[in-house]
Amino acid sequence: MTFPAIASARSARELLASMPVWDNHACLPLRPDDESFMEQLWRFRAGGVDVASINVGFGEQGIEEHVRILALFRHWLSRHTDRFVLATSVADIEAARATGRLAVCFDIEGANAVADQPSLVQLYYDLGVRWMLLAYNRNSRAAGGCHDEDSGLTPFGRKVIDQMERVGMVLCCAHAGERSVFDIMAYSRNPVVFSHSCARAVFDHPRNITDAMIRACAATGGVVGVNGIDIFVGKTEDLVGQYVRHILHIADLVGTEHVGIGTDYVFDTAELEEFVVKMKSSFPAGMGYSSDISMIGPERMEDIVERLQGHGFADEDLRRTMGGNLMRIARQVWKPTYA
Repeated sequence: MTFPAIASARSARELLASMPVWDNHACLPLRPDDESFMEQLWRFRAGGVDVASINVGFGEQGIEEHVRILALFRHWLSRHTDRFVLATSVADIEAARATGRLAVCFDIEGANAVADQPSLVQLYYDLGVRWMLLAYNRNSRAAGGCHDEDSGLTPFGRKVIDQMERVGMVLCCAHAGERSVFDIMAYSRNPVVFSHSCARAVFDHPRNITDAMIRACAATGGVVGVNGIDIFVGKTEDLVGQYVRHILHIADLVGTEHVGIGTDYVFDTAELEEFVVKMKSSFPAGMGYSSDISMIGPERMEDIVERLQGHGFADEDLRRTMGGNLMRIARQVWKPTYA
């Protein structure tokens, strides 16, 4: 696929306002007694984002940590419904967008959140979790990680996938090892996403995904949300330009129907540094994991659209990439909840 350098008739700002914009992964502080960062969620809406998926736990954290953060986030959002909507359905997203509010859903990075109990998937879904990983860098009960000797999808992992499909939770392969990725793609009956991953062909990092993995994701009907952290994008003074290179590579490989936004923006880099030290196994040395990072922030959406326009993305390509593809996944996979 090629994108001829043609000028769009509409400005980047006009296009952002005309389409659903979805950032499929960002990281607020995971401190259950601290609401001080919650107001920063509005940075997404101010930057033109309509839907933000927020992490509620990852890696080695267990059930209690995830539930406590979900309680905090849900409680805060319930008190600020003038500007925020806890999105459990596509209708919630559409209502939020129609009223100028930010739709917020949640995600979980790693099957440690369900321990040895797949039925917890239902609880998390009822509380607003809309996608989940099976492994976070290292092997879990469910699957292999990208920084481990990947042993593939396990029988327990198949049970977790079965529960995710039953309730309507999207399956994500970011942070998984290559063997597990292909096992998961082959087993899943629903579209599978990489919520926040970059292309290894553009920048070679073990956390980034190969062209074969990208093609496998597209074959399920899935979407690759491009990560915005420089250790994965590639360290450069022009981070947005390098970020767009990843989008262009994926779009050229599998079409604009299978690429999206998942910036992985970290609101508190000091807490990130603490986690890197605390979870040394999950963050192996030599991979660039530290607080000394540059990131694509919520304010850069207009810049991304403008760059993509300059590379010949038509309006429909932009609508798909900036949020339309993830809306399609939600319509196809999410199911009603009664929480």
